[in-house]
Amino acid sequence: MKKTCCAYKSYGIYKRYILYMIYLSRNYKSHKEVFMRLSCASWSFPECNLPEIVDILAALGIDAVDLGIDYRSGIDRALILNNPSKTGEKLHILGADFPCFHYRFAPTLDGRNIADPSWREQNIADFSKVIDFCKAAWVPIIFILPGMINAGQTVSSSLDEAIKTLNLLMPIAQEAGIILAVEPHVRSNIENPELALSMLEQVPGLKLMLDYSNIICLGYRQNEIDILAPHAAHVQLRQAKPGLVQTKLHHGTINFPALLGTLRDVGYEGYIGLKHTHQGYMNNMNDDVLTEIIQMRNLVRAYT
Repeated sequence: MKKTCCAYKSYGIYKRYILYMIYLSRNYKSHKEVFMRLSCASWSFPECNLPEIVDILAALGIDAVDLGIDYRSGIDRALILNNPSKTGEKLHILGADFPCFHYRFAPTLDGRNIADPSWREQNIADFSKVIDFCKAAWVPIIFILPGMINAGQTVSSSLDEAIKTLNLLMPIAQEAGIILAVEPHVRSNIENPELALSMLEQVPGLKLMLDYSNIICLGYRQNEIDILAPHAAHVQLRQAKPGLVQTKLHHGTINFPALLGTLRDVGYEGYIGLKHTHQGYMNNMNDDVLTEIIQMRNLVRAYT
């Protein structure tokens, strides 16, 4: 039994390495196995540790986890900053795939955000270590938040400061072969598609972690968000409607077959991350996370 277990884990590690190299080469079309494969956000299970999440998802037929920094399910920020390579290498034994890593420079959304120039130097230093972690863990995509409207700033000045920071972070990611993305989200400096496109145009190589719910909840129509799809490095799905960033699958307004069709039309061939959450942010406390994840899994599988 022990030998079988070790062999299984070794196979899992080898498989993850091959998929990682596929991402780096970006040669998706000859590897149909990675087309619209499912992953799930680690922060969907805040009270589980990462091995428990891998096991839960394996039971659901999902072999990939979007890594985060929050809760018991997250990667300890201090471990990453103190020993990034060792912390990343330890994840190989889990035998799961890790398509992306959501990193924040501080515990809160506004803490040390990239639109605050007073933290730029320290954030760049930390980012280099985070990239070392991603490289060691075979994580091909890192996504961060685009910045907040800090004291004394306007949307425009916040955007300008964030762009300065991103243009300094980008060479660090590119040198390691890691894709850098930002996530348009509520209360940030890119709350709408036009602002997101403006940021992309001013940071060559920047991609998006695209979650329609973050913009739908502000009242934008789905077809207004579709213009961002060609820029997506990673996509996460959860149901939403105007006024609510998260709701039950059958209570929201996002047309997921249409969304998946848009992704196919623009040639998206990455992972589809399932992202229902149980957290105080935006009062996302009222849904059965596991049921919603299973329903979304079934919907995506039925489409693809």
